[in-house]
Amino acid sequence: MSETPKIIVDTDWKSQAQAEKDRLAAAEKAKPPAPAGAPDDPYALPAADFEELVRMFASQALLYLGAFPDPESGRRMVSLEAAKFNIDMLGLVEAKTKGNLAPEESQTITKVLYELRMQFVEVSRAVQKAIDEGKLKPMDATRPPAKA
Repeated sequence: MSETPKIIVDTDWKSQAQAEKDRLAAAEKAKPPAPAGAPDDPYALPAADFEELVRMFASQALLYLGAFPDPESGRRMVSLEAAKFNIDMLGLVEAKTKGNLAPEESQTITKVLYELRMQFVEVSRAVQKAIDEGKLKPMDATRPPAKA
């Protein structure tokens, strides 16, 4: 006695699912078009806000501290002078905005500056140690860098 199982379609469930689908489609149509720079846009620029300004200077400092490769060359580079410049610029932003920031913005810039300064000290020590051990030659500041 082999009985084939019966398939029972719950019409209430089916109508509820269709109603939900229709409701979501109507809500999607009612939404205004996404502005340029929306998260769905792969070419979108981030919002121009204080955190993005901090992130911009921090990224540049980290680039010059060798934290990640240069997007154009694919090579990591260390330029303590350029890193220090970006850290100092961020310090200037902190000083000039003191008293005008929301508490979370103030905490963000203070934390980021602390982390960057600690990393700067660490990389500076590593560079000096490499120079002392003869593994690295200091650049002559009066001579332009050699072209590859």
